[in-house]
Amino acid sequence: MGISSIAVAFVVITGTLTTPAFAEEKDAGQDHDYRTFYSNGDIKYGNISDSYHADLVMYLAGNQFMVMEDLIKDFQSKNADIKTVYVETIPPGQILKTQLLEQGEINGQKTAMNPDLYASVDVNHLKKLNAKGLMNEHMIYVHNKLELMVAKGNPKNIKGPEDLGRDDLVQSHPNPLTEGIFKFYGSEMLSDLGLHEKVTGGQKCKSCWAVAGKTWFTSRHHRETPQRIEDGEADAGIVWTTEVAYAKREGRRVDGVAIPAPFNKQEKVAYAIGPMTSARNKENAQRFLKYLASKEAQDIYASYSFLPASNDELKIKSLAKM
Repeated sequence: MGISSIAVAFVVITGTLTTPAFAEEKDAGQDHDYRTFYSNGDIKYGNISDSYHADLVMYLAGNQFMVMEDLIKDFQSKNADIKTVYVETIPPGQILKTQLLEQGEINGQKTAMNPDLYASVDVNHLKKLNAKGLMNEHMIYVHNKLELMVAKGNPKNIKGPEDLGRDDLVQSHPNPLTEGIFKFYGSEMLSDLGLHEKVTGGQKCKSCWAVAGKTWFTSRHHRETPQRIEDGEADAGIVWTTEVAYAKREGRRVDGVAIPAPFNKQEKVAYAIGPMTSARNKENAQRFLKYLASKEAQDIYASYSFLPASNDELKIKSLAKM
């Protein structure tokens, strides 16, 4: 049977774990993907048209969604004249392709192709914008690392990333088409361990079984994995360590299994951000970049288990010289 995102009618049962051959997108946190923050403390969800009108517009790597409320609230408290901040937190590869370089559309809705700031977990995304004259400078503002998410209490006794080669595990991983965590880091880790072919079956797809009944690639975001684990549809998944910390903070029925260096890629994972040359609010973008380099902003990220950037990384640099 070929790997497909089309629903099929069989069920794979592994022990007490029941796994449908097609699973719906699980808890992607989409209500947090498009937010407009107001200086009075209000937050509105899903107003994508605000990408054309807000005082500051940012398209950011989705895995920092949990930080935004604290971060933007603090930023606006220090910049009261910036009344509205529109923030998207979805996979940066998807933003780059569908919103910045192609049709300027997301979920069938028109969206501004000129945000004030764009951020990714891969600086090469920013280099592509530089090559097209859309971005000239950037800075590294925070780091992260890979971790395995498992069910609370770790009932399968998963000890580390080598266990992803076990035949008794059903896995949920970020899809390799739009999610940088897997495309750039998780995939490399599996290759380092000699497990890439076994875990992925050589497939590159989304909302699909990469290996029938064994490895599911998410529909849109690795935030789907916690729900799949809670629902008994997966035993383990590659996520960011920040996602394990946040899920546990929220009382989710999950735990984490640390991945040792260098397999956790902590020496490579760097969040890069830069202002678009076509930005409407260039001064506000520079104010936010200055804020990101502040102790207050770095402390907020650290409170969610992100790893700090160095003082040198927090300096704005030219993309052309990279």
